[in-house]
Amino acid sequence: MAQISVNGKWIEANDGALLIDVLLKNNVDVPHFCYHPALGKDGNCRMCMVEIEGKKRPQIACDTPVVDGQVIRTKGENIDKVKRSILELELINHPVDCPICDQAGECKLQDYYMDVGLYDSRLDTEKTHGKKHVDLGSEVMLDQERCVLCTRCVRFTKDITKTGELGVLQRADHSVITTFPGRKLDNPYAMNVVDLCPVGALTSKDFRFNKRVWFLEKFDAICNGCAKGCNIQVDHHKDKYKDDIIYRYRPRVNEAVNGHFICDHGRLLYKKENENRLHVNLIQNREESFAKTLTVAKAFLQDNGADTTIVLSPSLSVEAMVMLKHVAKKYNAKLVVGAYGYYDETFGDDFLKSNDLAMNRQGALTLGLEVKDADPKTVISAAKAVLFIALEEQDSWIGAASMLNIPCALISAFNSTCLNTCQWVLPLASHMEREGSYVNIDGFLQHSDGGVVSD
Repeated sequence: MAQISVNGKWIEANDGALLIDVLLKNNVDVPHFCYHPALGKDGNCRMCMVEIEGKKRPQIACDTPVVDGQVIRTKGENIDKVKRSILELELINHPVDCPICDQAGECKLQDYYMDVGLYDSRLDTEKTHGKKHVDLGSEVMLDQERCVLCTRCVRFTKDITKTGELGVLQRADHSVITTFPGRKLDNPYAMNVVDLCPVGALTSKDFRFNKRVWFLEKFDAICNGCAKGCNIQVDHHKDKYKDDIIYRYRPRVNEAVNGHFICDHGRLLYKKENENRLHVNLIQNREESFAKTLTVAKAFLQDNGADTTIVLSPSLSVEAMVMLKHVAKKYNAKLVVGAYGYYDETFGDDFLKSNDLAMNRQGALTLGLEVKDADPKTVISAAKAVLFIALEEQDSWIGAASMLNIPCALISAFNSTCLNTCQWVLPLASHMEREGSYVNIDGFLQHSDGGVVSD
């Protein structure tokens, strides 16, 4: 361990660790563009300059190892002047379009600019212009004029996805980020470059101009796209007299599970939460009150007893599964986890995507539940009555019950084309409307908050 002094305060750190990591970990504000924990150092933006006693000139914190006894200053007249000059260079050709930029409110250049106060430009020649609203592919738009050439996006496609679609072309103040000739940004993780971009150069076509970020409320959740269980942040907003709407998912750092990234498929699953929702209680396809429908539901379970099979989703939370175990025991019903439709051998990869699309299969197995991947007909063939709960392929399950002439009921967050064949139907809160715990494919128990308000 090493002892270093930062702005007059002594800090303990691992000898040889990167100085910028130590400073950020100890909540010391260090402006930076090119450095990112998942991408490592690059040293091209020079924004993370610090003063170190004994050094003739300022050093970049992203390429300076910690040495015992270092005396470091991140603030002061000299180092502030250096940072101000570097920031002025970044701003020389940058367009002042914050009012129409999607990154406004989340932009590091904007934050640093407000801190330093470079409100008056000293440039007396025309700015160098680049291409605007360039469609790179994979739901990503590029504004070359806003780019600070941190190269995070280039390094992401080179070192993380290893697809290499992006590069820095041309020279000097005409240098731009773009795709190589004849190529498009096209990989299953491409939209992560939007999160990596510290300014508004790379924006999401899906999110562009939809909502100002300062209106968004946020909560932490687990992606329900597959068994990997990536950690995400859910950004949502409820306008007056309107439903609570999810506007985007963003990756949340968990080094043990997904690191700093998520796949594009999981990122866009928020749309499903907003669409085709089931909000009515039905008895024999007629809308009824919740109280009356619940009475019919209890009678359905009571009357059929041991002849009832309850088929639940392998993506329900551990808490929901435990509750359903008690329900099945109370009514002497058979409880089965229906995993049909939750496996896709073309989906997974060796990074963050699993072929198993059930987000809590491991949780079900840990609880000792019977998990069946067989087709619906095989699973329910011996039942005299069946209740389906939150299944992905619910139309297939209801259709199978109808073909076998088995009375069925449904509890779901989403509409079905087969509701008219169900004896009763109850709406369910969606994944992002309820909290719960999930065990991912690697055995990690994780908690997902429910922050969306259900009407």
